[in-house]
Amino acid sequence: MQVTELTIPTPDDWHLHLRDGELLATTVPATAAVFGRAVIMPNLVPPVTSVEQARAYRERIEAARPAGNSFEPLMALYLTQDTNIETVQAAAADPHVIGFKLYPSGATTNSAAGVTDVNGLDAVFAEMAKLQVPLLVHGEVTTADVDIFDREKVFIDNYLRPLLQRHSTLKLVLEHITTADAVAFVEEHGNNVAATITPQHLLMNRNHLLVGGVRPHNYCLPILKRREHQLELRRAAVSGSPKFFLGTDSAPHAQSKKETACGCAGCYSAPAALPLYAEFFEQMDALDKLENFASGFGADFYGYARATSTVTLVRKPWRVPESLSTAVGPMVPYWAGETLNWQLE
Repeated sequence: MQVTELTIPTPDDWHLHLRDGELLATTVPATAAVFGRAVIMPNLVPPVTSVEQARAYRERIEAARPAGNSFEPLMALYLTQDTNIETVQAAAADPHVIGFKLYPSGATTNSAAGVTDVNGLDAVFAEMAKLQVPLLVHGEVTTADVDIFDREKVFIDNYLRPLLQRHSTLKLVLEHITTADAVAFVEEHGNNVAATITPQHLLMNRNHLLVGGVRPHNYCLPILKRREHQLELRRAAVSGSPKFFLGTDSAPHAQSKKETACGCAGCYSAPAALPLYAEFFEQMDALDKLENFASGFGADFYGYARATSTVTLVRKPWRVPESLSTAVGPMVPYWAGETLNWQLE
């Protein structure tokens, strides 16, 4: 018998870009309508590197939250080569700061201030391990001699494995994983290592980016990989392992910034996030696994209580809008113009 309705605890998004300024009026309500909490990425200009900056950014987000809504932004600090032990201690003491985000310099949007020498931050990682402050990792090397499709594997082999050998108790989340190598890395380590998976990496592979013409709105970083890697991500997501959970990596860019000679990376999935995941779990005949993936495992890993409120998805096909009006101009959401079978009640 076909399932037509699904009620789960209010989900959380453990990897989200909201941007700043006028765009918050679009991005904050889109996520707050669905998710109870979200980990907010700090790659603004300038980046959010201190607890004080995170508090100010959080206030701007809360000002854009719809009246009566209880959405809770959880702030990540931007790890730089100058991050010190005192900043780690301040982060550990602040209830609204969830951890540090490691961007290798040049890896993605607004990452120029990122880390240039992972090994040079050992004292900081030791303090993070001691205080159990999570490290959220964009796991790609950025050297020109490494193929873009191999950058995740090389980063894992060259940096993450040695890092965890030196700091075995470090709480680490490998964000938006895209390869079988990343799945294996997460599975072979202890309960202090986990991963988020995006809807685009579950629903697509690099054919969806390149076959029949370049599809700029499917372009994200880490880039979509071969189908064999997609299949391994799909297996992991429905495996029931608490190490894999929801993180949309929803990343808004104006249409003009995507449809250009050097387009920005990022898929704005927030307007359809939970229906996109439901689409995938139904494809896998695993709708019963959506609840833990979306509403349980991430909260458990980070040490938060699971939600007591609920959301309901109903089987009612709808088309994702072709375009959205925003303060920065038209924006094309991920899955634009396509039909999804599930929507929020």
